[in-house]
Amino acid sequence: MEETIKSFLTQDHRECDEEFANMENAVASQDWAKSEESFEKFAKDLQTHFDMEEKVMFPVFEEITGMTNGPTQVMRMEHAQMLNVVSQMREDIAKQDKNHFFGLSESLMMLTQQHNMKEEQMLYAMADAHIQEQKSSVIEKMKELKRVK
Repeated sequence: MEETIKSFLTQDHRECDEEFANMENAVASQDWAKSEESFEKFAKDLQTHFDMEEKVMFPVFEEITGMTNGPTQVMRMEHAQMLNVVSQMREDIAKQDKNHFFGLSESLMMLTQQHNMKEEQMLYAMADAHIQEQKSSVIEKMKELKRVK
């Protein structure tokens, strides 16, 4: 089956979800060295995912559709909101504050689920519909970002 923007980025969502679960498990066990390691892997993978969208896919989508104040702007705002929560979680791991961490991780989980649903149900399908000629180069550029992280 031909790879699509939707299939590629949805799979990346699943990989980030897995890292998120690994991080939560490490914090729950209060293995703070492992928690820090898992957290940094999750944070890096999340940033890479946002970069694949914001630096590669969104600009092409916006150029083709002319929609710069539409769904991509909302997604960028949500990315910033999620990264803000992630930076607070980093502080909790440094302070070994398990309870506050889990309050934040619950918020991040809700934000992420709602965000991913919008992308997977709407934006990625729109991207695949509009970015037909450049689809394979867009996917390749996103894969390149993932390889160099």
